[in-house]
Amino acid sequence: MHLERNADLRTLNTFGVAARAPWLGRIRTVDDLRALVFAPELEGQPRLVLGGGSNILFTQDPQGVVLLNELPGIAVVHQDEEHVWVRSGAGVVWHELVLHTVAQGWGGLENLSLIPGKVGAAPMQNIGAYGVEIKDSFDHLEALRVEDGEVQVFRRSDCRFGYRESFFKREGRERFVILNVTFKLKKRPEVHTTYGAIQDVLAQRNITAPTIKDVSEAVIQIRRSKLPDPAVLGNAGSFFKNPVVPQAVVDKIKAEHPKVVSYPAGPGEVKLAAGWLIEQAGWKGFREGPCGVHKDQALVLVNHGGATGSNIFDLSTHILESVKQRFGVELEREVNII
Repeated sequence: MHLERNADLRTLNTFGVAARAPWLGRIRTVDDLRALVFAPELEGQPRLVLGGGSNILFTQDPQGVVLLNELPGIAVVHQDEEHVWVRSGAGVVWHELVLHTVAQGWGGLENLSLIPGKVGAAPMQNIGAYGVEIKDSFDHLEALRVEDGEVQVFRRSDCRFGYRESFFKREGRERFVILNVTFKLKKRPEVHTTYGAIQDVLAQRNITAPTIKDVSEAVIQIRRSKLPDPAVLGNAGSFFKNPVVPQAVVDKIKAEHPKVVSYPAGPGEVKLAAGWLIEQAGWKGFREGPCGVHKDQALVLVNHGGATGSNIFDLSTHILESVKQRFGVELEREVNII
């Protein structure tokens, strides 16, 4: 067990904002985790599990102990003629897992290429992109129950997946630490190319019968063209969720803005593109001091250098208020606020 006192978290969050943890513990084995959970010096203190730090905004220093999840390993645990079950440690970088599965020809995760963060955060957020969500390939996960150190298995229904939601983001947030995730992938993949600009990129490359590798490379190209590299410009990717609203709300917006970007979301409901709403409200490319809105993607808030978490949070509040006033739509932050 390795514990660090008064740990600097600036390099452990992709916004690059300053924050310090009273204690920082690195988890490389389940025994490491149990030792940290039951360490006498940490008894009764709050715990925050941190993966890649790509979906978090520190507006203040966290209390208690930050558990840095570095649990490793990718392995095949079962297979049949049609499927392969792949287990990944929660501390594996998500994109590394995707590239591994694509290289093996196993389909299911390719549309989720280049999403930042680690595997343990994937089911917590029910990450999704380009018409695919993690729940589509999810089989089960194992998580350690903090109160007694026991390992519990969670199937898909146990996780209560929703749009960027799960049991682990809400009720289970401080009660469980995800150890590993197992995915059920296809040996004979079916590609999904109808969402977003994937088909346009494939056409530019003269690809008419795409493989999952083609789809992965197209998604990587699109994401790199839209989203800034956190190593260059501090950000956490999409800061806001796409709101789901009644059809009547969309009809009202369309009367004034016929080109509103929207997608079907079930009977009587429509998903609006939050980035479009924010851009129409005049925020794209906005900058105030060290923080702002990215010039190419209005969903992304950025730290130009020296911004505090509170600076970024306050900017997000102004954006929420502006969109609600302009369109009557309430946006929700996707990023976890500490």
